Amino acid sequence: AASRLQLSGLCFLLQILTILLFAVFVRYSPEGSPDRCPPQLNCSQDSAFQRPRLQDVHVQVLLSLGLLLAFLSRCGPGSAAISILITAFTIQWALLIQGLFYSFLNGKIFVGAQSMVSADFCTAAVLISTGAVLGRVNPVQLLLLALLEVTLCTLNEYILLSLMGVSDSGRSLTVHTFGAYFGLMVSRVLYQPHKDKRKREKQQDKGHQMDVSAVVGTIYLWIFWPSFTSTTTVHHDAENWAVLNTYFSLLASTMSTFILSPVLYEESTPRMVQIQDATLAGMAVMGMAGEMLVTPFGALISGLLVGLISSLGFRFLTPVLRSRLKIQDTCGVHNTHGLPGVLGALLGTLLTLLATADTYGYRLELVFPLVAQGSRTVTDQALVQLAALPLTLLFAALGGCITG
Repeated sequence: AASRLQLSGLCFLLQILTILLFAVFVRYSPEGSPDRCPPQLNCSQDSAFQRPRLQDVHVQVLLSLGLLLAFLSRCGPGSAAISILITAFTIQWALLIQGLFYSFLNGKIFVGAQSMVSADFCTAAVLISTGAVLGRVNPVQLLLLALLEVTLCTLNEYILLSLMGVSDSGRSLTVHTFGAYFGLMVSRVLYQPHKDKRKREKQQDKGHQMDVSAVVGTIYLWIFWPSFTSTTTVHHDAENWAVLNTYFSLLASTMSTFILSPVLYEESTPRMVQIQDATLAGMAVMGMAGEMLVTPFGALISGLLVGLISSLGFRFLTPVLRSRLKIQDTCGVHNTHGLPGVLGALLGTLLTLLATADTYGYRLELVFPLVAQGSRTVTDQALVQLAALPLTLLFAALGGCITG
């Protein structure tokens, strides 16, 4: 009874606080009237073509990252309800925190379609972190995790994208890498050997019951994730590469599951959970590199390699994390988001070094505006892309430690 009242009371307080802050600060962005839009708000990104993609991103966050990670935790439908709770609160809180960084003008926060897309991205990072600790913390603790992580995630994103000029449209770093290692650090701090062992034994026999949910989630991943990767591209021209590269990568990563699973496990056909894990990994690796000139065969190679690495990680690396590092990764976010995010950042750095005006044409200004303007050389931009990786890992590790 005390636990129920704590959750009820915290939800009430947070919602009332959010309503008050919205009443004081939040206003609609004048995106429909470019002549009335101050240049600080960058209303060009709030164009009509963003709104359909906003729906795709929202479906992606709720079903593929929210509900499915909950089901994969083998904690039952109750964890799905918690994921929806976290999503409902995090989007509101992210609109406020991100608004302070990106659209705060004359004492007001202006929100539009692009604001909702950015809030969904931040929510995705929180749900990834939740996947690392789901079933081991209560809903009150998860709400507090979201409260702190949104702030740190937004600060990391602002430093990388706005101050450093990093190109990361599909969020390999700011969503996948940050969310995974933030959650893993929280899990490490919360490690309780006897309790975690009992929970693992209790949950081991529920895996096959959740495969039906994994089927639905994997289908939604295939349909909506390319929109998730390409939503932050400013123009349709840059969007095409991101969508195609993401599709090529997920095709090859899915094939990799059928290559390795019969070798690593006794089952001749992979379970749907394993296919979904490979699908997530293949699309996470295209977060940074998706809008760059990967080439179709390059995207296939990247998807194949990351699918193989993810499968090997589940088989060999996860037991090491649990036994040696004392990290209990409930949903395996390290292999589906963390490692692919890191590999995606390294791939993006390599592709940045190869970027030239001859190969990119007019797209160079869309992907690397500072290079196109002459403010940076390609080498400088590549070093910035590379430096963003340890910075993100540092923010995630310190933030997860404090939150845990």
